[in-house]
Amino acid sequence: MTYQFEDLRKACRTEWRDYIEHSFVKQLGDASLAPEAFQHYLKQDYLFLIQFARAFALAAYKSPTLLDLRQAKEGLQAIVDVELDLHISYCKEWGISEAELANLPEARATLAYTRYVLDTGNRGDLLDLHVALSPCMVGYGEIANWLNKRAETIRGDKNPYDAWIAMYESDEFQQAMHAEIQWLDERLADVSPARFEQLTRIFSDATRLEIDFWEMGLKQSD
Repeated sequence: MTYQFEDLRKACRTEWRDYIEHSFVKQLGDASLAPEAFQHYLKQDYLFLIQFARAFALAAYKSPTLLDLRQAKEGLQAIVDVELDLHISYCKEWGISEAELANLPEARATLAYTRYVLDTGNRGDLLDLHVALSPCMVGYGEIANWLNKRAETIRGDKNPYDAWIAMYESDEFQQAMHAEIQWLDERLADVSPARFEQLTRIFSDATRLEIDFWEMGLKQSD
């Protein structure tokens, strides 16, 4: 039997649905999300991106091939040289200064999720790390697509969060999402049932931590 990323989603169907269709996401789509909740999320997402960059640096260290090493380097470079600058600019539009971002404490949900990813990568191999990262790398693209299929979603100037949806529905992000799924499919095809069970646990844990991240934003908790 060969496995694919879709098998991870099916094995964690409930967690994945609760993540993709979380109240934070629904409210973001129908423009009912409290601005303070979105601002809190943006601040913590900045801190998350920094740890995400560290995870790609770890992926480079864990890379067994030159191709994997180049992929990790491109991911790290994209976050440090592009995504963080874009995030800082987007935060400024929401009244959050770069100085404020630089002095933020990490919320407990941010700490739990990011350190879980890094710990999983440290203890395991490159596939373990990618599976731990996949709810974010794949999930955000799927969330944008799900929102666009939802009748209640408001697009354009009437939704202050439209730019967020546009970011993850973009061709660039969607291509990155599909490239990640393809990478995972190629590696999962060779794993044993016992190994797949281990990876399913990682995927489930990471997805539940993503749910907690939405909850943190919705409740503006520290």
